[in-house]
Amino acid sequence: MVHSEYPGQTPDIVLFDLFGVIACHQSEEGRDRLVRVADAPAPAFWKAYWDLRPDYDRGDVDGPGYWDRMGRALGARFDDRRVADLVEADIASWSAVDAAMVSLVAELADAGRTVALLSNIPEELAAHYEAEHPWFGRFRVRGLSCRIGHAKPEEGAYLWCRDALGADAERILFVDDREDNIRAAEGVGMRGHVFTSRDLLAEVLAA
Repeated sequence: MVHSEYPGQTPDIVLFDLFGVIACHQSEEGRDRLVRVADAPAPAFWKAYWDLRPDYDRGDVDGPGYWDRMGRALGARFDDRRVADLVEADIASWSAVDAAMVSLVAELADAGRTVALLSNIPEELAAHYEAEHPWFGRFRVRGLSCRIGHAKPEEGAYLWCRDALGADAERILFVDDREDNIRAAEGVGMRGHVFTSRDLLAEVLAA
């Protein structure tokens, strides 16, 4: 869905979320593998994983630091080998992409549309995407939380992208699969589209 109309300029810049829009959320297989590598009860593991994730996404702590905190939260101590395995399993769990959405990004860029990215993503995962996915280079601006010091839905994440693009907020259409992130973008003057499918987004962009 597209949220209510805004007065002023028609949005001509598309600011994409990554996970849940272009890349896939964690698979069940990937989630199960993480729990096995950690050798921890799943409920406790996932509570600690998400409670501690904002600092990791924001770049306040690196991968080893995050997994050290995870171990302490779980009453365990992860040695260097276990930490390396957990970092690798975590990256793998977030690595699947939607080929149709990658194609849409390329189509927009080839047509001269400005495309940008705003993602909550830790450094190790960001480096993986930059190394393994050439289409990452199609984004004029990449607002990666681990490097900009702000994570959605913090206002600073959207303002950083606006300033990096050098554009008025009303020129930017933010595409995300989470309602709270869309509302935060609208709070700084951007338009928002709650992503549900490529076809619906393509219709919105064509209009």
